[in-house]
Amino acid sequence: MASKKPAGAKSLNLAPVLDLNEATALHGKLMALRGSDLMIDASGVERVGAQCVQVIMAAKKNWDEDKLTFKFSKVSDTFSKTMQLIGINIEPLLA
Repeated sequence: MASKKPAGAKSLNLAPVLDLNEATALHGKLMALRGSDLMIDASGVERVGAQCVQVIMAAKKNWDEDKLTFKFSKVSDTFSKTMQLIGINIEPLLA
């Protein structure tokens, strides 16, 4: 489900395991990219914890406030199903 990346957009590949140990690192990576349109590749994600979901959704809110693009270029079935189980519809976030 690849799409055209907005001009000047930055990319972020998510780690395979998004657990409590990864939450701080993920936050740092996202904040380092703040101020640019962002395309996230979640195709390699094998496990997702609620803490990283919170970090991702908080970042989405920041990007919305900055009026910048925050989209997923690719997502694994695991990522998609976990987000759905948590109650988050990522369909509007897919590029």
